[in-house]
Amino acid sequence: MDHLAYRQKLGTLGPSTNTIVQPDFDDLRPVGVTNHYSRIAIPNDPVTDDASFVKLVNSINQATMEAVDVLRTCEMDYLVMGMSAATFWNGRQGAGQYLKMMQDRAQVGVSCGSFATEAALNVYKAKRIAFMSPYFEVANAQVRRFYEDCGFTVVRDLCLQRPSPVQIAHTTDEMCRQAILQLDGDDVDAIVQVGTNLSMIRLAAAAELFLGKPVIAINTATYWHALRALGVQDKKAGFGSLMEFH
Repeated sequence: MDHLAYRQKLGTLGPSTNTIVQPDFDDLRPVGVTNHYSRIAIPNDPVTDDASFVKLVNSINQATMEAVDVLRTCEMDYLVMGMSAATFWNGRQGAGQYLKMMQDRAQVGVSCGSFATEAALNVYKAKRIAFMSPYFEVANAQVRRFYEDCGFTVVRDLCLQRPSPVQIAHTTDEMCRQAILQLDGDDVDAIVQVGTNLSMIRLAAAAELFLGKPVIAINTATYWHALRALGVQDKKAGFGSLMEFH
């Protein structure tokens, strides 16, 4: 038994440009569970439109499997994917095929942002949702398609169109607050934030208090999903109702 990971040893994946997901996952980590991070090597190229965003997604996909192979050498118990856009691509069926490919390569169970946020929304019995992302519209269209395939009605969505992968992590709380307020309304049961390099695990928790509805940060949902899949039921205050009550 691993001296520190005497409950679970988690492999975690994220793009090399991502500076948010690793500290987020570490903040959510219970005692006896350890996180072991492998970086997906991608360039920090400018992202200015749909075409350059698709190029970024393709770069991530090409390098992901090598990062998984590195993680396998630590004999992880489970894989937590700290990357978002690729896990929503081509609807729920395409996302399922992608998840199976990851499971086959990792040879362990896998949690990813698309299915984790679906599970979180189902916990709250949400039907009508809004979501925000740091992406461009081409990616928001894929996220919308996934949620609609899952049976949710997407009332509104917003893309922040951040200018590069690294710049996603420079998104301010004020920018995210304004996005949440634009998305909210009496016609929305829950708000979802996607994009793992966008720091929202604390802001989403605060937003729940003043909106009175679930606000789901993708990093919180993905890590929560992994813990619950492994039977780790620890609750943690300060990161929203999902981690505190479910």
